[in-house]
Amino acid sequence: MNEINRQQLSPQQNRKQRPAMRIRPMAPILPPSNIQGNALIVVIAIMAFLACLTLGAVSMIRATASSWQSQISREITIQIKPEDGLDMTAALNKARNLALTFVGTREGTILDDGATARLLEPWLGSGLDINELPVPRLVIVTIDENNPPDFQAMRDLLKTEVPQAFLDDHRTWVDRLVSMARTTVMIGISVLGLVFIAMVLTVIFATRGALAGNRHIVEVLHFVGAESKFVAHEFQKHFLKISFKGAAAGGLLATAVFLSAGFWQSRSIATPQSDQATALFGTFSVGLTGYLGIFATMIFIALLTTLTARVTVIRTIDDIDQMRSDASRTDGIPPA
Repeated sequence: MNEINRQQLSPQQNRKQRPAMRIRPMAPILPPSNIQGNALIVVIAIMAFLACLTLGAVSMIRATASSWQSQISREITIQIKPEDGLDMTAALNKARNLALTFVGTREGTILDDGATARLLEPWLGSGLDINELPVPRLVIVTIDENNPPDFQAMRDLLKTEVPQAFLDDHRTWVDRLVSMARTTVMIGISVLGLVFIAMVLTVIFATRGALAGNRHIVEVLHFVGAESKFVAHEFQKHFLKISFKGAAAGGLLATAVFLSAGFWQSRSIATPQSDQATALFGTFSVGLTGYLGIFATMIFIALLTTLTARVTVIRTIDDIDQMRSDASRTDGIPPA
């Protein structure tokens, strides 16, 4: 009777009475979290932190050197040495007027006694009497950077009209700043290259370690017909997650360092420590370009780690295939 009733039921009713089949999800070849993976995350985070820190420091120093170069290039200095019988005020005015006659000059400013004393205060202390010391007096002339005057002609004219005057166009300092900026950039690029090389070697060893620990799984997959690309893709996904976590941690830590340094500098203005740091490094701000560079470095590290893992896996699988095809090689082949 039950058989007759079952036959009279519709196919949809029969499907409702059948127990639902559960498909077991595919487990990844590599465990999502293990000691090797956690250690690799820490190593990549350290490498990413060093790379982002170097990139931000290079960007900051380049911006500071460019600011210095721009400030120096906008001004020239006329120094007049004091001599017996020299009317310093008249000599200063004459030197300024002569300089302003050249095309490319904008304005000239004579540093008074108070400004000159403040320039010497860090070395000679306060309360100086400039008139009692043989201190050169200065004339600051602002020039057009795009159309600078003829410095040699100006120097010759000043030497003729005011023999005590000396023109300093700061070219030596500009050349030194440019050389320093280029050297800093080259050092930064070298450090970045070393960090990337160390990271690639670390990923290679970590990938080989993961393959050694899961070699039996790889061999079983090969035995059942899995292609090398499939296995490499699984390892690639595994190391992409690891590298992205590590690169993100290192990049965010470097960003936090720059933000903390900038906050400290803004809170400690007019202090000796802040003034010395500002004079040497400028403002501790990498700007939007620097932060975009840090983000690009994070992405590059993740992609580089993933590509390195893929190449290493494919080469290791090819080596396994060669050992299986070569009867004379027994290394790495488990006994039957």
